[in-house]
Amino acid sequence: MTTPHPMLQLTTEVAEALSSGQPVVALESTIISHGMPYPRNVGMALEVEQIIRDGGAVPATIAVLDGVPRIGLTRDELETLATHPDVAKVSLRDLPYVIARKAHGATTVASTMRLAALAGIRVFVTGGLGGVHRGAETSFDISADLTELGQTDVAVVSAGVKSILDIGLTLESLETLGVPVVVVGSDEFPSFYSRESGHAAPMRADGAEDVAAMMWAKWSLGLSGGIAVTNPVPAEDEIPAAEIGVLIDRALAECDERGIHGKDITPFLLGRIVELSDGASLETNIALVRHNARLGAALATAYQSLV
Repeated sequence: MTTPHPMLQLTTEVAEALSSGQPVVALESTIISHGMPYPRNVGMALEVEQIIRDGGAVPATIAVLDGVPRIGLTRDELETLATHPDVAKVSLRDLPYVIARKAHGATTVASTMRLAALAGIRVFVTGGLGGVHRGAETSFDISADLTELGQTDVAVVSAGVKSILDIGLTLESLETLGVPVVVVGSDEFPSFYSRESGHAAPMRADGAEDVAAMMWAKWSLGLSGGIAVTNPVPAEDEIPAAEIGVLIDRALAECDERGIHGKDITPFLLGRIVELSDGASLETNIALVRHNARLGAALATAYQSLV
């Protein structure tokens, strides 16, 4: 068992689970503070935590509060994240700054991965992965999620790369970084809101046990880095790729017109797509996070049985 880093503050539930070898699933917090409106964000966070508990694992929502990296949050702390006006979006590069200033921060995929690993948590559930932005050949806008996957030993369950990104270039980048990309139950890589992307699945697995065996094999060999575990949105909840593609193109054009760039791009695009889809994209987002939480609990349980 990995001893949690002393700078981390764990809830009693998470600390006891880790010390006794129970399966634990990490959850990010950016989706709470920057991804959904209040009070839907708190309701979603509590529901996802309960799904993980119902699946036999312990949820650990990760954030920085008052400069302290928290592994697991109370209901009051979730409310703070969801309502406080000064919660920074914290990627890996931002952690030292937010901690030093004793500020509040909601963690992205990259920073959640790193803090989860420092706590000894091997499975992390999110909505979608960051990646290579469209036009990155001139903007060089590439998410830190990719480099973090290349070096941190955490399996990340998502519904694929966010469809506002360049999925093909993202998959190429993950291959270069040596990150296994496995799609559960499908031969096609999904595109977040949709089950299809036009890209073949680099690898396929047909259940949590298959993925857990990959995790064990990778890390037992001393191969550092994560695994991108891709869980396509359920068919009944998806938005067809052609339909959502029109909205994404419109939102991207507006982004260019307004000169939005850097870490502000993704929140703007996702929020604008909610507006353009009359809320349908938000419902799909919530559905896929629920779906990922079920798989994450099963995966953490299966992996724990191997170690």
